[in-house]
Amino acid sequence: MNEHRRPRALGIFSGGLDSMLACLLLRRAGVEVEAVTFQTPFFGPERARRSARHIGVPLRVAPVGPVHLEIVKNPPHGYGSNLNPCIDCHAFMFSQAGQILRAEGFDFLFSGEVLGQRPMSQNRQALALVAKLSGCGGLILRPLSAQNLPPTAMEAEGLVDREKLGALSGRSRKPQMALAAELGVTDYPAPAGGCLLTEPGFSRRLRDLLEHQPGAGVEEVELLKHGRHLRLSPRAKLVVGRNQADNQALEQAAPPGALRLRALGAPGPLGLYLGPPEAEDLRLAAAILAGYGKAAPGEEVRVQVEEGPVISVEARDRRLAAPLLL
Repeated sequence: MNEHRRPRALGIFSGGLDSMLACLLLRRAGVEVEAVTFQTPFFGPERARRSARHIGVPLRVAPVGPVHLEIVKNPPHGYGSNLNPCIDCHAFMFSQAGQILRAEGFDFLFSGEVLGQRPMSQNRQALALVAKLSGCGGLILRPLSAQNLPPTAMEAEGLVDREKLGALSGRSRKPQMALAAELGVTDYPAPAGGCLLTEPGFSRRLRDLLEHQPGAGVEEVELLKHGRHLRLSPRAKLVVGRNQADNQALEQAAPPGALRLRALGAPGPLGLYLGPPEAEDLRLAAAILAGYGKAAPGEEVRVQVEEGPVISVEARDRRLAAPLLL
């Protein structure tokens, strides 16, 4: 390497405090830092963009939704406490970043992972497995915990001084907060909220979707983020808007084939019916939709089925519909 050229590193960047600190620690050690964040139905780039602006790190967004969804459906190394396939997800992100590294001449990759912070996915064995699976094993540095991990080739070659890297470990956030103050980071997000796959409610909806519709794509997954979801039968599901904003979001997120249901005569929620338009399921969907509107339980309501008839039903008491909620 030209001794006058600063080493260049590409970081996997979630926008959380750890990834911010990893960037700043390397930059303080003389490394030119850039970052990449990945966009899927389960985590978007907004938090990463805000955090990257705050610390002045160039950020690129890589949309990988369809490919990542297939990993989520069938992860070789299984799930965490919900439907979060952290080992395979991290390995996938490093493999994608490795393609950028090779194409653009970066010297190594890095992340904000902290040894022992997550017992299942950030122990020594998991970190080593992720590196191996990614095909980038010798190119990955974890700056925050580097002094607690075996020396990397980048340190041995003098690209980065090991003594300028961190020795963090464990689940406490206090060392990161102290380092943030030292590095001048004053604005950073709360630890939680990065990935929907770690949330029990979303995972429950996703599990139901994949059980009944194994071939579901990104559009169907996006719909899980909005409204109330009710499983009517093995064949059919209803999604009901919670408020006007939710109704608008459902309009935009409706996948091909969804039937829109609206109660006539009074304002009320939008319903999306997903499944074959069989009379029994449709009538149940219409009755539940009416029950979430202004009608009293048992009151007769006329419901318009998109591209279909107007059907008359008795509004279903919300309490009776509750067992169907996902």
